[in-house]
Amino acid sequence: MSQTAVAADRVVSCKITTGKTQVYNGPCLFMPEPGGSFSLSNTNRQGPLFDDVGVLSVFIIAKGTAEVRGLTSSGNNSRWGEARRSSKDRACWEGADFSICAR
Repeated sequence: MSQTAVAADRVVSCKITTGKTQVYNGPCLFMPEPGGSFSLSNTNRQGPLFDDVGVLSVFIIAKGTAEVRGLTSSGNNSRWGEARRSSKDRACWEGADFSICAR
């Protein structure tokens, strides 16, 4: 497989927390992108993943560091902020007031 090849989308288990509130815990569609970045959406690509967020994107900006953004159903691209890969659980990314786990 070439370095530019990206694996296929797949359904994974997601857990998303904002503040101290778990906003989503269940299946989601994991859409891998080059360089380790990925996006998460509703498994059937219809409707929001949770609340008004349709797609949550984790863009790798440096080793172990990502920029996280949420795209709302009305088309607003909101910046969640920087996240670091968890040293305790490599499937998780932790920001100042959020965490995203996809396994």
